[in-house]
Amino acid sequence: MEIRETIITTSVSEDANPWPVSWSAVWTGALAALAAITIFGLYGTAIGIGAIANIQDFSTWHEITLFDLVGAICGVFFAYVIGGWVAGKITGARFSEPTILHGAIAWLATIPPLLVLLSLGAGKTFGGWYGGIIGTMGSSAGTVALSPLAIRHTATAAATSLLVGLIGAVIGGWMASGEPMSFTHYKTRTHKRDTR
Repeated sequence: MEIRETIITTSVSEDANPWPVSWSAVWTGALAALAAITIFGLYGTAIGIGAIANIQDFSTWHEITLFDLVGAICGVFFAYVIGGWVAGKITGARFSEPTILHGAIAWLATIPPLLVLLSLGAGKTFGGWYGGIIGTMGSSAGTVALSPLAIRHTATAAATSLLVGLIGAVIGGWMASGEPMSFTHYKTRTHKRDTR
């Protein structure tokens, strides 16, 4: 009697289901955020917000008024809400997840141009809060080296601005979807595949 062994092989297919990324939406949202940062920074400087841009030795937070702090944070937040909303709307997605993703990617896309602009001396144009990214502040006599404490404070201000910008971009992307801004809405919505 002959025994035959049958080997059954099954191929496990790992079907990836990636979200499509609309790069035109991402770059348009990033440019909208940079434009809004510039406009808010210039108007903030014109009305006296952003005093950090004029402080040569930012050694204490007591030199920053509450008006400056609130104005700078609101300016960054709403600039990225605009950028996230533009990126999310251009995608045309109906669900909040893809629009939030596009808003967050638009935020990421603003960082390299922001670094280039800051290294070229545009820190005061953005209201001064991003000065900690480059580590020195410009003055009329050129660049002035900051004390370690001033570098720490400007870095804290820049990191806070970037993170508040990320929150704004996510909220702007979420608003662009048109879905209710509730964490439990996804449990009750129709679970159709978003083809866009």
